[in-house]
Amino acid sequence: MTDFTERHVVVTGGTGALGLAVVEALLQAGAHCHVPCLGTHDPDTAPWRDHDRVTMTPGVDLTDETAVVAYYNDVPDLFASVHLAGGFAMCRIENASAERIMAMLQSNLVSCFLCCREATKRIRSLGDPNGGRIVNVASRPALEPRQGARMTPYAVAKGGIATLTQALGAELAPEGILVNAIAPGTLDTPANRKAMPKADTSQWASCDDVARTILFLASTENRVTHGSVVPVYGGGG
Repeated sequence: MTDFTERHVVVTGGTGALGLAVVEALLQAGAHCHVPCLGTHDPDTAPWRDHDRVTMTPGVDLTDETAVVAYYNDVPDLFASVHLAGGFAMCRIENASAERIMAMLQSNLVSCFLCCREATKRIRSLGDPNGGRIVNVASRPALEPRQGARMTPYAVAKGGIATLTQALGAELAPEGILVNAIAPGTLDTPANRKAMPKADTSQWASCDDVARTILFLASTENRVTHGSVVPVYGGGG
């Protein structure tokens, strides 16, 4: 098993379906997890909310630059930062107002950018000989833009995360800070099963399997992979 003993890891979006799986896997690997939450009631739904190696901080708006700076300044001994927070909306082009596309950019790209920036500064300041790790979440449309039909604002925002990951990966690799992203297809979550009751769920990726990919990218076992956007599509091809 990937070893995170005594490692401190931030997980944004940690109370979502994938986030719950990632935090659980990190805890099993020995990590100390730091989970910022926007909603004050989000921590109540997390099964590990009372775990002694979890620090949950409600009321953190990841699109607010001041809030993100303050949050990361308080994280001790940061080694890895995993950025799962974001938003999704189906939207045909005729309904894609400036307000709607800005909302997708803010919740996905801007929040990811700010967290990447502050994680970089915090990791640098600690001088860990192993450097550090950053893992973002893009999406299948970020790699295959035609898959973004009828959700163009979302696809554009996630495409921005893919570009951010590749550019930042090249920038930080000489310092030992390895930046990567995953690109999920449809994840097997209760919300997706409810939204698509007739779908063949056997072709969907499980959150536990995707979490294992994230853990590798965020770990010291990953010594060479950087600037990659890794497809995690499951059996859907």
